Amino acid sequence: MSNQIPNSALTIGIDIGGTKVLGGVVDSLGQILSTARRDTPKSGGDELYLQISEVISELLNNHKVAGIGVSCAGIISSDRRTVISAPNISNWKAVSLGDRLEKEFSLPIVIENDANAAMWAEYKFGAAKDFNPVMFFIIGTGMGGGFVVDGKLYRGAFGIGAEFGHMKIQSGGILCGCGAKGCIEQYASGSALMRYAKEGIAVDANTGQDLLNFGDGTLNGLTGTVLTKAAQANNKIAISAFNTCADWLGSAIASYTLLLDPEAIIIGGGVVDAGELFLRPVREAMAKYMPFADTHPSPKIIAAKFGNNAGLVGAAVLVRG
Repeated sequence: MSNQIPNSALTIGIDIGGTKVLGGVVDSLGQILSTARRDTPKSGGDELYLQISEVISELLNNHKVAGIGVSCAGIISSDRRTVISAPNISNWKAVSLGDRLEKEFSLPIVIENDANAAMWAEYKFGAAKDFNPVMFFIIGTGMGGGFVVDGKLYRGAFGIGAEFGHMKIQSGGILCGCGAKGCIEQYASGSALMRYAKEGIAVDANTGQDLLNFGDGTLNGLTGTVLTKAAQANNKIAISAFNTCADWLGSAIASYTLLLDPEAIIIGGGVVDAGELFLRPVREAMAKYMPFADTHPSPKIIAAKFGNNAGLVGAAVLVRG
């Protein structure tokens, strides 16, 4: 089905994650006009499809739209029709989501990886605008990536391009959810950040308790927000955790820079709530590890503009073609 959509038309973006299905009606400027959400069912599969369908139907009740874009955490087929694999969603493999949605709603459908969709939102309307080429790291539980070159989202031959979180940086390292060992995702993600903090707490109980008191005082209450508050208050364990995570990310960025030579790298996800407390040591590590240092300009390291709505907005824009 053709997806040449008029600029004045509205589109729907759906962001499918491990915990929620978030949908929104988006205009041509990337503005969200209304939203709807459902919880992602633990069983995934057909139950999840029903939740996606309900979100779309709810949005269609109040708006006339010209297409639907879907952002999903996982591997998406090169034709943007099928969810090949989604590690964090049960029974969500080889799902012909594009065909099924098109049959039900008779609208153009595009399915895209969540990090690619978020990258596109940043490129069209956010921090990545006007840079070429530009990379994107989204750092949450794991690490997603996106890459735009000459105004086009780079997807590779089979749709798995720009999976920056899965560069191997440690031989025989920590087992990753992708099945390989030693991926950068295991050393520079939100999960890694929490691991560093817990290791620090185990070594220094007093400073660790001071950190935990920024939350509910227990290890179970330790969250990214708590860690950020503690670091901003100069807690040594929290700062060390951010610095370790930043050091790994900066070293990876140095390698990627020699491969792709981006003008800018956008950092998104929960870690950017820490602002310069995280981004400054990333820049310092990039400079420290950069091959052929001081012989070429380094990419700008910039915080993403969009938060949790990036995938939704990017998917809604991508369906425009």
